[in-house]
Amino acid sequence: MIRRHIEEAFRAALADTPVVLVNGARQTGKTTLVRAMAKGLEHARYLSLDDAGVLASASQDPVGFVADAKGTLIIDEVQKVPTLFAAIKASVDRDRQPGRFLLTGSANVLMLPHLSDSLAGRMEILTLRPLSQGEIAGQRETFVDRVFHGSPVAQGRTNERNPLLAERIHRGGYPEALVRAEARRRKWFASYLTAILQRDIRDLSNIEGLADTPRLLALLAARSAGLLNVAEVSRSSGIPHSTLQRYLALFEAAFLIHRMPAWTANLGKRLVKSPKLMLADTGFMAYLLNTSEAAVLEDAHYSGRFLETFVGCELLKQIEWSETGPALMHYRTSGGAEVDFVLEEGGRRVVGVEVKRSKTVTSSDFDGLKALAGDTKSRFTAGIVLYGGEEALPFGDRLWALPIHHLWTE
Repeated sequence: MIRRHIEEAFRAALADTPVVLVNGARQTGKTTLVRAMAKGLEHARYLSLDDAGVLASASQDPVGFVADAKGTLIIDEVQKVPTLFAAIKASVDRDRQPGRFLLTGSANVLMLPHLSDSLAGRMEILTLRPLSQGEIAGQRETFVDRVFHGSPVAQGRTNERNPLLAERIHRGGYPEALVRAEARRRKWFASYLTAILQRDIRDLSNIEGLADTPRLLALLAARSAGLLNVAEVSRSSGIPHSTLQRYLALFEAAFLIHRMPAWTANLGKRLVKSPKLMLADTGFMAYLLNTSEAAVLEDAHYSGRFLETFVGCELLKQIEWSETGPALMHYRTSGGAEVDFVLEEGGRRVVGVEVKRSKTVTSSDFDGLKALAGDTKSRFTAGIVLYGGEEALPFGDRLWALPIHHLWTE
């Protein structure tokens, strides 16, 4: 079993919180993680709502389903029976002992407020995303914390036997997909998409026209790492605007896409407020776009989108276990200055990250970061250009050009 970096946060939550929910896309390893962690819990009981009998019992009598729980009750795929949340709330209000319920879900309950609100103050939510590059290599990444602590340069170097960047991007981070060769990986993603549509998307909504979903996801994949223009996607797909918004909400709830908000803290300046769209995994993105490993960084249309999406996914993963825990946003002014990623720690310190495929860096590559520094002033902590070269280079006060592998090198 590959060790997951959120394990420490997992243990801390179980020690002081009555309900812990681990959510994330299907096949990211939630059940494997929860079962492994449950071995250290006394009288833990595991029940999966993917089992028809268990599902029928929970649906018929949610109060009775949780009433006799001794020790920790583990409920897998809890989103299948929304009424369980109210039953768990009532049980917790009678006994607030930590670690009573351990839940997993393949739908983001933060996107389903009637579920998450019922357990406000009683539940901690952890998100398990596909494997990070450090998890695959067996080392803990510290990039997010390093850049906030003023030491962004990694001390180690990549092992020459490690996969090249194109392979890292093309394989993505789903554990089952990682162990397959390229052709077999495509077969796995095809089955994965079918399962998502028939189970999670259909469970979340009775929306019609699911046959159009693969084509729509491919259209979104082609726009990954770009500003989300819903009107343009509606025209290109032929899907009415209101229906498209429902699709987007479903895809986000199922962790297939991520909408990254714009940084808008400077209220005195005109900033673009549209979110950026990101596919949640570059392996899945390569499948949707029918892109080979060799073409991932060579395709003139998509190479930049693949690389930026890859970096964005790695940042989202690291944020889950970082001490800093920043928000992830993007920055763009009406005048054209932009920064691919803005990490902001609690409205205080700000770090900007730009992504360049080029093996060389020039001072003009820092123009967007300098604009961000001007807007954030003393809060600006670091500006990083991640690029395709091999040397870490200073470019002025708090500005660095770093090889992309510094994302996962200790």
